[in-house]
Amino acid sequence: MARIVLVGAGSITFAKNLLSDLLTFPELSESAIVLHDIDAARLDTAAAMAKWMVAELGIGATVEAYADRRAAVEGADYVINEIAVGGLEAVKRDFEIPAAYGVRQTIADTLGIGGIFRALRTIPVMVGIGNDLAELAPAATLFTYTNPMSMIPWSVYAGTPFKNVVGVCHAARDTQKTLARMVGVPEEEVSFLTAGVNHQAFVLRFERNGENLYDRLDELIAADPELSRRVRVEVYRNFGYFPTESSEHGSEYLPWFLAHEEEVARYRIPVGVYLEWLADGFEEYATYKRSLEEGRGVPIERGEELASLAIHSMETGTRRMIHGNVRNGGLISNLPQEATVEVPCHVDRAGVQPVCVGELPAQVAALNRTFLNVSELTVKAALEGRRDHVYQAALLDPNTAATLPVRRIRELVDDLIAAHGELLPEGIRNNV
Repeated sequence: MARIVLVGAGSITFAKNLLSDLLTFPELSESAIVLHDIDAARLDTAAAMAKWMVAELGIGATVEAYADRRAAVEGADYVINEIAVGGLEAVKRDFEIPAAYGVRQTIADTLGIGGIFRALRTIPVMVGIGNDLAELAPAATLFTYTNPMSMIPWSVYAGTPFKNVVGVCHAARDTQKTLARMVGVPEEEVSFLTAGVNHQAFVLRFERNGENLYDRLDELIAADPELSRRVRVEVYRNFGYFPTESSEHGSEYLPWFLAHEEEVARYRIPVGVYLEWLADGFEEYATYKRSLEEGRGVPIERGEELASLAIHSMETGTRRMIHGNVRNGGLISNLPQEATVEVPCHVDRAGVQPVCVGELPAQVAALNRTFLNVSELTVKAALEGRRDHVYQAALLDPNTAATLPVRRIRELVDDLIAAHGELLPEGIRNNV
């Protein structure tokens, strides 16, 4: 049966959700579940959780746990990546140092100065994973959840011999569900086409039996002034298509919101909210750990995680559609060929098969290109050890550039490089 590896398995809540899906598919119930994490205590907790779930379900899956990544991925059929390089302390630096310069952020993991530095410390590890897979599991599929999604898959297929990498994210699926619910139409009756860049994709088609459901959405927005106090609704009104990212997250990728205190208040943007979410995650980890130690286990609840659905389809031939983040290569004709784009993908025994979307509306593609400019320079900075590209990525970042002048952006970059130190590529640290 399938050998499924979770890299970063110490992310307990995420691992629990994935395992709840994987282990409750009868066709996957005999799989080898392999766990890897560099935090020994968290790895032990993840292993205890997986073994408890197997016993509770009464299935034949096996569980292995490795602190050594190469031992974990050798012979893998599927690898699911969920790492967070640097942990909580690195995330705090991504918020606190920019905040001292007046740069506001909400999540700081996708774009913005925080997203840039999250990528710079994650890409070296991802290159290592890609090289390991090319050598030890060349036929595997790598599903990655780690942000920044527009940069992490790009770094693997551009920086290693391993090319079979797919980024997965709930945003497109959840946005489609939200829109269907808002206009009162069952989701299964709606024809959607959603594509672009992860966390800045757009719903390009939203209709039922030839009816443009955007007309209903416009009526809702006109009738409820509070809806206009959402960033994603403002983006929709100005660009004509509904974006896939939440308002708090989407505000970080644009120059019009976080740099202006009055706009933060108008659009009710929760600055720094990600630190609160992380604190909740640590509490949840402690709860699960205590429950396992006391023999009570954890909830086993199916959640339709995209990686688990894709693996099931690849193992059984059950055909599904998911949104995947893959090398463009012409899938979206007016975005850069090498960029990571988010498009619908068919999945079955033949693997993940991206759908050719064609040309995006000009205004949507233009907005995506401002996003991808930062992504491309950040990936190149990490792969080539180019400090100058880090400056350039930050200078082109919409929120950072709207907040600070050139001199202060360069000083901010220098401070973040010094603070993150050994987590960053050597060339970036030393190339002053």
